[in-house]
Amino acid sequence: MMINIGEMSPPDAYFTLTQAVLPRPICWALSANQDSSFNLAPFSYFNAVASDPPLIMFSVGLQPDGSDKDTLTNIEQRPEFVVNIASVDQLAVLNQTSATLPYGSSEIDAGQIELAEVEGFSMPRVADCKLAMMCERYHIQTIGNRKQSLIFGQIKSIYVEDGCAEITDKGRLKIYADRIKPLARLGAGEYVAFGDILEAKRPD
Repeated sequence: MMINIGEMSPPDAYFTLTQAVLPRPICWALSANQDSSFNLAPFSYFNAVASDPPLIMFSVGLQPDGSDKDTLTNIEQRPEFVVNIASVDQLAVLNQTSATLPYGSSEIDAGQIELAEVEGFSMPRVADCKLAMMCERYHIQTIGNRKQSLIFGQIKSIYVEDGCAEITDKGRLKIYADRIKPLARLGAGEYVAFGDILEAKRPD
């Protein structure tokens, strides 16, 4: 089967693309609302994109009514945010935070999600997440025929739960993915749990 995605409507292209690019890591973005409450939302157009400076990027579309999503508005106005990495046992909570709420309504309050302070950073992290990246807005770029915002964040610090990382005998940090068990996104309402680790050394 050959699929001509260029002839599809934007919603059908999105539906197809999210089934073809898989699995996708999930950015569970915590940003600050204007009233000092917090917004928490998942995005699966997400990855690391540079190391000097260390940058992540996630893509934010529009609300169904065409307005900007709260995450974009918040980060445009307040540059610091936190990217939490959800584990497989957090699917139900993460999925609930994808619901559309009125601007200023907090998913933290609605879902009774516990936060934890981060030393040296103005924003908290999701307490139950084993890994979180404290970020500052680096750049926002708008692309596409229907506004899509690429949010680039410069990582200032990374939290890893004790027992999920260590310094190896070569002096490098090793983060154990099998202890974090990150959740990943497939198409439509499908997600994938952490699977087997396969290893292949890079050829010389």
